[in-house]
Amino acid sequence: MSKPYVVGIDIGGTNTVFGIVDARGNVIASNSIKTGKHANIEDYIAELKVALNKLIEAHDAKDKIHGIGVGAPNSNYFTGTIEYATNLPWKGVVPLAKLLTEAFGVPVAVTNDANAAAIGEMTYGAARGMKDFIMITLGTGVGSGIVVNGQLVYGHDGFAGELGHVIVKPSNGRMCGCGRTGCLETYCSATGVACTAREFLEIRTDPSRLRDLPIEEITSKDVYDAAIAGDKLAREIFQYTGEIMGRAFANFVAFSSPEAIILFGGLARAGELLMKPIKESMDRNMLNMFKGKTKLLLSELKESDAAVLGASALGWEARPTPPPASAQTILAEV
Repeated sequence: MSKPYVVGIDIGGTNTVFGIVDARGNVIASNSIKTGKHANIEDYIAELKVALNKLIEAHDAKDKIHGIGVGAPNSNYFTGTIEYATNLPWKGVVPLAKLLTEAFGVPVAVTNDANAAAIGEMTYGAARGMKDFIMITLGTGVGSGIVVNGQLVYGHDGFAGELGHVIVKPSNGRMCGCGRTGCLETYCSATGVACTAREFLEIRTDPSRLRDLPIEEITSKDVYDAAIAGDKLAREIFQYTGEIMGRAFANFVAFSSPEAIILFGGLARAGELLMKPIKESMDRNMLNMFKGKTKLLLSELKESDAAVLGASALGWEARPTPPPASAQTILAEV
């Protein structure tokens, strides 16, 4: 391979992490800058260019970068743009791929962070060899990347796969950041678990070590620690969360029949506390023809490297210009 490396860039609301990755999925080097430091996108690109070039030169990777892959909120693979991201400082439509291509002189591909995680899992992780799977990222929100017949599902507009925003509680559901109520991520994200904890503590009287904490400051980690210590209420919170998630997963299986659903992110580290109720709820709610066919797996990507790895995997696909794909092109390929 004439150019043995790619660059992965993960743009989060707080930090932008970037790294140089080889074809085996080894992160050669990584660093970060603050995302919100510059209200002007051009100033942000300028700082990123200096920091990334310094990393490239320090590791003798100049002229050895095949492409750049970027995972970012509200980003569109078709157009290479970030569109109306609420937790980023740049408003409206940002032509990110174009700006990065001009800055670094290599092709750039952009997608959202959950899609990047799916590509990373397929390239380097638990989904190697799989053609049909769903990646679920459990963090502050719930993200998803859907792979069918070896290809990510982008839809006609580039934004398909928002499974965190399927409505799981149509009546009296929790308010979601998207403006609707009852979305999956309001119950099954780290934020959702903390919200469930507050609700349980307010409407119930049974003892719990969670009552020793200021109620508004309770986090999913606090609930996990209490559950591991044997706290009955904390364990019920995970049971409640897993039941909702399992029911949603049974519905997801019905439309794409994936070989596996793969969980990634902080909440996935709860292990059997969460996996057991998810599996039980999936089995209970699964259409008979799909029972026992879909594996529930944990990501095999190292969490510290996962964001960069996922984005970097997209870098191998990066083309000199943004993909001209339309819905018809994608469907024809599938």
